[in-house]
Amino acid sequence: MSIKNFNVKISPKEAADTIQSEILRGSISGTLVDHYVRTAGPSEVHVLIMEKYYMRSSNRASVTATIDNFDGTTRVHVVAAGSSEGVFFRFDWGAGENFATSVERALKQYIVGG
Repeated sequence: MSIKNFNVKISPKEAADTIQSEILRGSISGTLVDHYVRTAGPSEVHVLIMEKYYMRSSNRASVTATIDNFDGTTRVHVVAAGSSEGVFFRFDWGAGENFATSVERALKQYIVGG
């Protein structure tokens, strides 16, 4: 499991669109499971759940990106899971970290502060 948190200088919708464009459209095995959106006045939250097959772990990994601007800054929270290959051991050959990092890379040019 891998967890990442960072802020970006674009809106939650723009961040969600960028993630989908960079990760899903650029991957043969990547799929969007769900894209959930809620708004409350000027605030919004986008929850993206994506899956991708990783040959190195012989498993599908999932990543959930929660993007909101509740505090006036767009915050991105990314969690990768389900990438380990064993029943008892949670060894995933780096697939989870790679998937979570791919979200961060997609938004790299927009990342500000922590």
